[in-house]
Amino acid sequence: MSGPQGTQAGAGGADFRPRVERLLTDILGLMGFPARLDLQDAADGSLSVALHFESGPPPGVEPGKRSQVLDSLQFLLNKMLHRPGVERRWVMLGAGGHPEPRPRREAAQQAPAPAPAATVAQVAAAPAPAQPARVAQEKAAQPARPARGAQPAAQTPKASTPQQAKGAEADERSVQCEEDAVLREAVRKLAEKSASLGRFYAFAAMKTEDRARVLRAVEGVGGVKVAAEGEGRNRRVVFTPAKPAPMPKRSMLPDDDEDDVDA
Repeated sequence: MSGPQGTQAGAGGADFRPRVERLLTDILGLMGFPARLDLQDAADGSLSVALHFESGPPPGVEPGKRSQVLDSLQFLLNKMLHRPGVERRWVMLGAGGHPEPRPRREAAQQAPAPAPAATVAQVAAAPAPAQPARVAQEKAAQPARPARGAQPAAQTPKASTPQQAKGAEADERSVQCEEDAVLREAVRKLAEKSASLGRFYAFAAMKTEDRARVLRAVEGVGGVKVAAEGEGRNRRVVFTPAKPAPMPKRSMLPDDDEDDVDA
């Protein structure tokens, strides 16, 4: 269909919601995680969809939180809905509830400009600010320098910074968890495949306990190095072969244009 009627139907006409519901139902069914869909119009003009999974969410998905699985599903859904030459209406997904609205690029570009800086004459005419009493107290509280030749006082050890504490918590090998025999067998096969073919693999959207199980499962497998990389929900387990092999050119996928996708 062409013309204004076709554009209205593709952007947000009467068939938009049925298309979203039908596509999401098919994708979630193929994933093996059927869900009840709650659709409602968002304040920014997008369509908000709450996914209520019938038998529990997929691995890496937690209710009320963003995840790589939801981001990938949302990206795929919008790619399937939006066609060239058709006005776009974005679909936002949330697990267990409607997602919080996120700022669009257009809103960021239309942000008000900062106030102009004061002129040189205004700065010169302004009186010098008085020294705050707190600064004077801090200077008075500073310890005096020891005399030349005197033994300096012992310094107390500094407390660990949040970055150091976070790095210590990120060591999955120290996490205590029960072993999963099925996961262990699958992970060891993937590690052997990475070593024999020279291919790089990675596990994403995994919980800390699952990453710990993966790192323990590959112990003793030669020809591949397995380590956890990244921070937060972007942390992943990477399989790095000792002898990487180049990918055949015919099997390389084309780069996808992501300029039209919100960050």
